[in-house]
Amino acid sequence: MTGSSDPIVRFYQLTSHGRAPMRADRSACGTLPVRAVRYCEALTSATAFGWWLFPPIDLELLWDGSDVFWRCDAAPDWMPLLPSAQLPDYAAEFDSLAPETLKGCSPPFLTALPEPGTLQLWTGLIAQTAPDWHLLVRSPANMPQVGGLCLFEGIVETDRWFGPLFTNMRFTRSHMPIRLRADFPLVQAQPVPRHSYSNDTLNRMDVTPGPSELTDEHWDAYHASIVEPNSRPNRSFGAYATTTRRTRHQCSRQQEAATG
Repeated sequence: MTGSSDPIVRFYQLTSHGRAPMRADRSACGTLPVRAVRYCEALTSATAFGWWLFPPIDLELLWDGSDVFWRCDAAPDWMPLLPSAQLPDYAAEFDSLAPETLKGCSPPFLTALPEPGTLQLWTGLIAQTAPDWHLLVRSPANMPQVGGLCLFEGIVETDRWFGPLFTNMRFTRSHMPIRLRADFPLVQAQPVPRHSYSNDTLNRMDVTPGPSELTDEHWDAYHASIVEPNSRPNRSFGAYATTTRRTRHQCSRQQEAATG
């Protein structure tokens, strides 16, 4: 995965269950307000940044304040996580395909973590990224979250670690079932270059002590961005979005011409 035409990420589906990962779209599955989709380029760009991952099956979770329970269509009775559980019938499926040395090593689907009210869920995937590219695994950007759950965020060095792609979460309510749908995104995986979160990069920050540090160039930029547009009450909406989209399209055309 080193050539310019190779994918940044390749997802390997290890189960016969579930929806394949898909590119996140700018409307957040149609849940964003129409005005935001049309005019707020900052919001829609963040929403579309990455790929959506789905639970491999429909399931329900419940935390009673001490223990975690789960159930699904194939196992409709509530079952405790003690401390983990496989996807229904998956252990046999894995063993039928895995080399002899890996039989019996199928990854768990759900695992109750040591911290109270925390849970790990396997997406059914393994991800592999190009060298020096990693995946930020988080809840889907700007989408309604599943009530009763909060996902932890994590950066996985998927260019060197070839293992199950999990997400960790914590319950925010107890004694009420929480449903996860296999047809609705649970996780957003976003590509980040290694250097973007290195100490060298993150330490390169500066904060000015006050407005006296602003130069004439800064004030001119503020005037062009804020004051001048607001002096035209009949201006078209979404000038920032229009300019940003035009710039992005120009960059795309230049990249296509360069790789010809």
